[in-house]
Amino acid sequence: MSNQTQILKFIRHNPALSVSTLEKEADIPRQTITRALNEGRAIPEKHLDQLLPILSKYGYSPTLYQKARIISVVNHKGGVGKTTTTVSLGEALANRGFKVLLIDLDPQGNLSQVLGIDLPEVQVADALLDNAPFPVVQIEQNLDLAPSDIELANVEMRFHELTGGEFRLKNRMAHLLENYDYIIIDCPPSLNKLTISALTASSSCLITLLPEMSAVKGLNSIWGKISEVRRDLNATLVIDGIVFTMVKRNTVHDGIKAHVKEEVTNVKIFESEIKHLIDFQKSQIAQNAIAKFADGSEAAKCYKDFCDEYIAYLQIVK
Repeated sequence: MSNQTQILKFIRHNPALSVSTLEKEADIPRQTITRALNEGRAIPEKHLDQLLPILSKYGYSPTLYQKARIISVVNHKGGVGKTTTTVSLGEALANRGFKVLLIDLDPQGNLSQVLGIDLPEVQVADALLDNAPFPVVQIEQNLDLAPSDIELANVEMRFHELTGGEFRLKNRMAHLLENYDYIIIDCPPSLNKLTISALTASSSCLITLLPEMSAVKGLNSIWGKISEVRRDLNATLVIDGIVFTMVKRNTVHDGIKAHVKEEVTNVKIFESEIKHLIDFQKSQIAQNAIAKFADGSEAAKCYKDFCDEYIAYLQIVK
């Protein structure tokens, strides 16, 4: 990754930094950074040299970004917003200039369908079973997809006979890490071998939680599976936190959210919530991510706000 790319990534990750102040402190022309961020213009080498010592004061290091952050979006239940969160968070990050790869690891292929890929010619299962090249399809600028469909179920059935089965996803995608800032994996609605392989490959996991008791009761199963993966397969796996999804304005959801916040004290619970809004369903029918479908909508704002909070949180825990 070039100095230019790393510097722009650092600035995007730190929206509290004033671009105009950075330009003034580095004694470089006004709009130099803004044009690089918004128009893709290159910052001249001499200006990069002037920027480096200024950015170092704010925590920048040339070794800060060496690999993509790989995030598994998990829950043992279906219908709790995993796919919506994967595509919408990925889209929000891409719209901020980050390079994002979404991986569909659910045999139902919902993520692929939402993004308009119904019958992928080459898919994740081909890479996991037959050592085919890992499939990458460009969806939008900065946003790519590794698609799947029902063929992925064959991987689940054959895990017991695959050499290094739980490590195959990690190994097959290893060469992609330097190409992306974020890789987000949409996990199936169970804590099965596919989910375990995603957690094994990941830097972290994000839990989507519908504020209803049936979903909340399953948190212990999720904690247990994450602990097993940490112990036996991926000691560096961390939990980024819990995001409430499909939230309704009623006393039941309010009470359950309060209960979770009281009981779960060692895991981040994001303040940003994803509301239960019809535009999410409409966007999926239209096979578009939410901001492309309705950028000014309340639904799109939910994920823009969550994306901002998520980026800020990662800078704290980095």
